[in-house]
Amino acid sequence: MPVRSLKTALVCAAAVSLGLAAVAPAHGVDGPAPDPTNKQAMRDMATAIRVTAKYVDEREALKDGYVPHGEACMSNPFGVGSMGYHYVKEANWGSKDPAKPTALLYSYVKDRKGRRKLQTVEWMSTDRDQDLKTTDDRPSMFGLPFDGPMPGHWTGMPKHYDLHMWAYEKNPAGRFHNWNPALPCPNKPPQVPGTATPSTHAHGH
Repeated sequence: MPVRSLKTALVCAAAVSLGLAAVAPAHGVDGPAPDPTNKQAMRDMATAIRVTAKYVDEREALKDGYVPHGEACMSNPFGVGSMGYHYVKEANWGSKDPAKPTALLYSYVKDRKGRRKLQTVEWMSTDRDQDLKTTDDRPSMFGLPFDGPMPGHWTGMPKHYDLHMWAYEKNPAGRFHNWNPALPCPNKPPQVPGTATPSTHAHGH
């Protein structure tokens, strides 16, 4: 399927998914999710998916300044599951704009052409006082609070808040849950040359 057709199909599928979420009762949604009657949240989710659809092609993310950081597969230290491989755009750090995510999370597994699969869109924001015990500056998007604050995940990354949206991979724990229990890491995550040495800090709940 041509890249353009694939993007169109993904956007249409996402729109259908968002439409179903909007009419479903709140108690029918698993995990953290926006209020389906919150029209702004629904519009913002649709915007995020529309803008990031082109990044199903990993090369587009690299071209637009998203740089691989940290571990290729980060395991949940608090339970089961993992999250994707972070590609971060520093210019979007601190963004709460649905059209400007800080990071795109790709699968650690590559396809036969050596490309990763886009799974998640993420927004990150620095914890103002760098004190994990205070939360007075917690951001929110889509009517949901960010997770954190938490330590950085790689060298030079500050204590921060973040919010994940599993727009391109089903997450049984919920579209906005940070960990995906259906995606365990391999015993020995692949080493990717040129990436920063990962931090041993755990990701927040």
